[in-house]
This record gives sequence, C-alpha cells and structure tokens, in this order.
Amino acid sequence: MDESHKIRRRSFVQGLGLLAGLSALSAGSATARPPDIDPLRPFQLPSPRLEPFRETLPVLPGISGGNLELRAASSMHRFHPDLPSSPSLGYGGMDYLGPTIEAHVDQLVTVRYANDISAYPLAADVDPGLHGVSDLDRTQVPTSLHLHGGVTAPQFDGHPELIQRPGEGLVHEYTNGRAAGNLWYHDHAMGMTRLNVYAGLVGMYFLRDDVDTGAAGNSLGLPTGEFELPMILQDKVFTSDGQQSVRSTWLTPQGSWDPATPGDVGVVNGVVWPKVEVARGLYRLRLLNAATYSVWNLHFANRMRFWVIGSEGGLLAAPAPTDHVRLSPGERADLLVDFSMLEPGTTVELRNDEPVPLAVAQRGTQVMPVFCRFDVGSAKGFTGSIPQQLNSVAAEPASPDVVRNLTIMQLSRPSDYPSITMSLNNLRFTDSDIELPRQGAVEQWNLINITTEPHPIHLHLVAFRVVGRQSLDTAALMQRYPVPDLGVRWTPSAEEFVTSSLRPPEVWETGEKDTVIVDANSITRVIVRFPTADELGFDPDATFARGSMADHSAHGEAGMGDLQGYVWHCHMLDHEDHDMMLRYRVVT
Repeated sequence: MDESHKIRRRSFVQGLGLLAGLSALSAGSATARPPDIDPLRPFQLPSPRLEPFRETLPVLPGISGGNLELRAASSMHRFHPDLPSSPSLGYGGMDYLGPTIEAHVDQLVTVRYANDISAYPLAADVDPGLHGVSDLDRTQVPTSLHLHGGVTAPQFDGHPELIQRPGEGLVHEYTNGRAAGNLWYHDHAMGMTRLNVYAGLVGMYFLRDDVDTGAAGNSLGLPTGEFELPMILQDKVFTSDGQQSVRSTWLTPQGSWDPATPGDVGVVNGVVWPKVEVARGLYRLRLLNAATYSVWNLHFANRMRFWVIGSEGGLLAAPAPTDHVRLSPGERADLLVDFSMLEPGTTVELRNDEPVPLAVAQRGTQVMPVFCRFDVGSAKGFTGSIPQQLNSVAAEPASPDVVRNLTIMQLSRPSDYPSITMSLNNLRFTDSDIELPRQGAVEQWNLINITTEPHPIHLHLVAFRVVGRQSLDTAALMQRYPVPDLGVRWTPSAEEFVTSSLRPPEVWETGEKDTVIVDANSITRVIVRFPTADELGFDPDATFARGSMADHSAHGEAGMGDLQGYVWHCHMLDHEDHDMMLRYRVVT
C-alpha cells in the first residue's frame, strides 16, 4: 500500500501551550505521563496504527412502519480487523449504531423505546462533578431518546432530564408534520450525552414525502436503493488494546470532563476507514457528522465537483455545485456524486482539512485527514441526470418580529469545577432566565460567539434559515461590556463591534436547518418562526413529569417536579454536557 495512506506522525509544533483549564482539571489528580507516549505528540494518547481501507462500508439496515420498537443495549463491536471487539452500545438489536428509520410526513410513528443497557462501555469516564450526573450513572446508565430535527411534542422530544434507566422505557410519538428531510436520532441524557453517543447510540431517520419518496421512479429522478447511502461519520481514539476511548490527552485524568475530545481515526457506519465500492453512475450520499467535538471540511481528494441537494430540513430549491461541504457535529448534508466521471479502477478518498482549533492544536492534536475511499468499478450505475429544480416551496426568510442577542461563551473560572465553563448567555442550565418566544412569532437570533473556536448551535422543535455571518472585535465588545459572574445574563448587542460585511450562507446552508456553525469571534444571524399549537397539533408549552424513580432517589427532592419546553445548545456534545445548553419555552 502507498505510504501516503498511512496516518503518519508529524513534527510537533514548537512553542506549546495548553488548552485553557486543562492543567487545572488535572490538578490534585495522579496524572502521570504514560511511558509509551509518542515523543512527537507528548500530550496525546494516540490510537494504534491501523491500515485503512481494509473493510467495505456496511449498509445500515432499515426499518419502517407506524409502530416500532427500539431498545438501547450493551454489546461488542469490532471497528477494524486488527482490533479486538470493543464494548459498545447499539439500538434496535445492532451491536453499534442503530437502524435507519424511514417514515412519511403524514404518518404517525410510535416508537416504544426501552433501556436494556447492562455493562456500560465508558463507565470509567463518567464525571459525577457535572450537573445532573452521579456515581449511579456508571451502572444505572441514564438515557433519553431524541429525534434530532423532529417536530415533536415536548414530552416525546428527549428532554435531557426526562431519563430512562435500565429496565425503564418511554413510548414516543412522532407526528412527522413537515417536508421530507434528513433527521437522526441519538441519546440526550443530561451530562451523559457525549458518552452515550460515542459508545454507539446514533441512528439515521429519513423523512419522505410524495416527491422525495425514496422509491425508484420518483419524480425528481433521485438515486434510490443501493445508490442512496446513509453515511454516519465519526472520529475516535482507540486504546493500545483496541477499546473505544474518549480520552485524547493524558492531561485530563480518566473520569474528568474534557472540553475537547477529537479523534485521530475516521469511522464511517462503525468501520475504521472503510472502502466504498461504487458503480459508474450517480449516488445520493446522506452524510451525518455524529462526532462529539470535531468540525470537518469534507472534500474528495481529487477536488471533483458534486452537488448539494439538501440540508437538515429537506431539499434545497435547486442542486448547488461545490467541491467541499463543511459540517459541524449534528449537521447533515444530502449530496449527489457522479462517479461516472471516473474511470473503472479509479479510487478517490473522502478527506477532511478543517484546521484544528488553536488551543487544541497546542496539545499536539492534528487534523484527522480521511474518512473512506471510494473504489470505482466497471459496472454501470444509476444513469439519471442532475435535477434542475428540487423544492418549489423553498422560501426566503421572513422579516422578524423580534431580534434576540444570544452569546456563546467559554471562560476560565478557577473557582469552579471544572475550571473552564462552557455557557450560553453566561447562564447555567438550571438558571431560570430563559428565552420565551411567542407562538407564531418570527424571530432573528443573533448568535454571538466570543470564543476562539466554532460552535454548532441546535434548536429543538424548530427549523430556521441562515441569514449570514459577520466578524466581531470580541476584545472591544468585552471591554465595553465586562462579563459578570456566572449566572447573570450577558447578552449585549454586538452591532457596533462588527468588523466585516454580511457574508451570505454557504451553498449547503440555503435550505431549512436545525443546526448551524457559529464561527469564532463572529455573529451568525438566523431567522426562525415558532409554530402555534394549532399548527402543530399539540401544545409546545405543555408540562410533563420528569425522570425516573431511580433518579428521584439518587438526587432527592430536587429531582422531582414537572418539566416544560425544549432546549437549545451547542452540539459539540463535550460542551453540551457542561454546560452549554439552556431551556426555552414557546409561549402563548
């Protein structure tokens, strides 16, 4: 094999610094440097060297129907032929990940969910110092099933405090009342989401309609069947004995939360660096970034053109040609790729060149450069053409009735545990100062990121349209409006500190979305309409009972009481778990 296909060790950047707060995280703990650490990456815990493209991309099984059962259970999964099986979690009888659910927009889908988890693969990584987490969670693992992108009643949405422990379950009703889209489902338990998702609790959910039917002969002429490929992308770290690990640096002791856990190995549909055998024709690739931290700029190694046809909320107005697509955790992209442009026997890799955020790069973390390789055969594939139009009802964002400023913050607070606090609006999840948009209102949310890295922001229940982005003089903003103590809202207007003109959304962001990248030192503007109860067919502000009895006994009376509303949060799950997530309600 060509040595260029190996993931090489590179020279370590001189002038090392540490991610803010890491040294404090390890203070007081026995965090000895491993004796076999790579001298060129002295702070890293690298995966064993693995040869890529040994296995073929697995096809994820599909399920459909109005009444489904979905159980989360412990299992063992082999990610690569040279690794032993690793403890994992899976949905629906799979040993890792979950089946692809297909539903029609007019169909009510009932999912009977059950938590059957026994042994927990990441028990040693549970941090009881995080809000909502206790030592009980190592053995009685909390879960909460969330349909990401779903228009879902609050009691079925996967609220992080509405948990099910082993032996418990919940019946979810998904009304699916929207156009066809690229949804997914995953765990959403408070303080445990990053671990449960990393261990395997992820699955795709394709919503179909009368146009995007997913069947041969659909009116758009889109590829179907074997030519439509769900691809769940992740990055991982494996231990020297081949087990899944959320630890990328020894600076963070095991059992302590880490604000950044990038992987050094690419995984697609549960396989390390697979090969994908394709015919010479058109393919529809349904991509999901299911990482817990990493943003990727995806492209083919030969920089060939492809077409974006959809984002999270459905099809774009028309296919958008591009040679790359940038996806943050939680984002999806619906692509058309024409492999007939390549000769039989040709191979081309799906690669990533998104720079690692500076603070993380100073730990020695490098770009994880490749996900998979497409091997072009001689067989004739799908021969349809690229559609000229896709979504005739795609509309421009409406004018807002309300404009809100919201801040994304990442500040070092030595008196807190952990010492680096991720927050929205300078608030904790438990703070009562929440957003209260009115039903039927159109709002502009100005997402102001004062940190040095990008953050993907996700709103439950609703979709939005991206207006654009502008750069900010963050230092001047913070000098004019000093940040108060944690727990006091800090959402000043950033308008006078804007340093660039409005940059329009990227071509893959021109449709409806539920997750958006908010770049470092910038403001991202989105327009969102909050639906009414009559439109939804349910009350979005209804109250519902929280948690399980095991949760109540573990946390006392503080664990009791009703829940209400939805959440919005950073979809870097490392950040969501502490504490970059807030509640919101849609009120009358």
